[in-house]
Amino acid sequence: MAVKGTLEREVKLQAGEAFALPDLGGEAIEPRLFVSTYHDTADHRLARRGVTLRHRLENGRAVWQLKLPRGSARLELEAPGPPGAPPDELLGLLAGHLRGASLGPVARLRTRREGVRVDGAEVVHDSVAVLEHQRVTRSFEELEVELLDGDEKTLRRLERALRRAGAGNGESRPKLLQALDLDFQPEPEEAEPDASAPGLLRAALRAQAARILAHDPGTRLGEDVEELHQMRVATRRARAFLRAGRDLLDPAWSELLREELRWLGGVLGPVRDLDVLLDHLRPAVESLGGDAVEGRKLLRTLERDRRRARRPLEQALAGERYFALLDALEQPAPAVAEEPGLDEIHAAEHRRLRKAVRALGDEPPDDELHAARIRVKRARYAAELRGDEAYVKAAKRLQDVLGEHQDAVVAEERLRELAAKQPEAALAAGRLIERERERGLQARTEWRDAWKTLAKTA
Repeated sequence: MAVKGTLEREVKLQAGEAFALPDLGGEAIEPRLFVSTYHDTADHRLARRGVTLRHRLENGRAVWQLKLPRGSARLELEAPGPPGAPPDELLGLLAGHLRGASLGPVARLRTRREGVRVDGAEVVHDSVAVLEHQRVTRSFEELEVELLDGDEKTLRRLERALRRAGAGNGESRPKLLQALDLDFQPEPEEAEPDASAPGLLRAALRAQAARILAHDPGTRLGEDVEELHQMRVATRRARAFLRAGRDLLDPAWSELLREELRWLGGVLGPVRDLDVLLDHLRPAVESLGGDAVEGRKLLRTLERDRRRARRPLEQALAGERYFALLDALEQPAPAVAEEPGLDEIHAAEHRRLRKAVRALGDEPPDDELHAARIRVKRARYAAELRGDEAYVKAAKRLQDVLGEHQDAVVAEERLRELAAKQPEAALAAGRLIERERERGLQARTEWRDAWKTLAKTA
């Protein structure tokens, strides 16, 4: 079954009694009438996380639609199918959210829509009736500007025109929550300013748990490499926070969770590493001139490797071990002490980093530079816990430089392996390897200056 995906960027406004759709130019769209049946768990766990799953019937055409948060926008996925059970292609993307919980219809809405299509956007006025069987239990109206292929300037210009015509601030809740008259406030990602060290640590872990889950469906879908990247970053952050705050938390709980996060990071890592390598090598291959044909053979091999690496990733995300990890992350971290404070934790991590850097010789081996990068990450995440933005910024710069070096080392190793297996592409691989050598050398000339900046910041 084919799943169609679009990125939905929209602004919602309120159409008051005196509102009339102004002349915006463009072309009127055909009036529409459709009935949407929304599905969720009994505790509305999808709605709580900004996820929408519905079955829509319009002019005899039946489709399932899944909307997933994607930054300030939403990714809408659509697949044909009759009412009843959602298609497996959509249902599988929600495994991390559902974890075995049953889905069922929670609301049924009839929508009458009219509007115009103008400058790559649709301006629509929806009249929505909430149905119980065939009886209307309540109704509301909604005004939306949705980008199709326009830009953000178009979105803002149309919004201003509608406000001048009498539109006001719209209902921020999705239609489902309006229909159910529910208002789920997301848990704050940040703790209170005067929170204790364990309180700040709990808030940080809560934020990373939410981010892992937010990027879970996109990672399963596999179409946007940034989704997997952000899921892996959240996994690493959570593990680093647990390590930094290990003296504050129950050691048995903390160590077990750290080990499970290490496992998840190991599952995500091979695919992410290939994403990084492919993203770097694609433009490099195209710049090889006559050798680009052979270079593309190397890329195709890496792309096959990536497809193979996704199989164990998909299996892991469908397993009980992963679901148990999500359950554990969502539980409040059990604290056993109020000290050390976050300032002390960060100071200790920076001292370890400083000692490691001082131990590096004039020409440190590649593995020692990689180990130093790990130390930088730990110090950076400890600084994030205490909210030291200046340190975080300087640490990120050093981390990026050392990351460039490590990426160059890994790329050279992988290219050598490929050249040994594909002798016909050896010349292209050799030219790429030379560039990776230069990339690594450039990073070696930059990292000490980045370290000096970080040391001064500390």
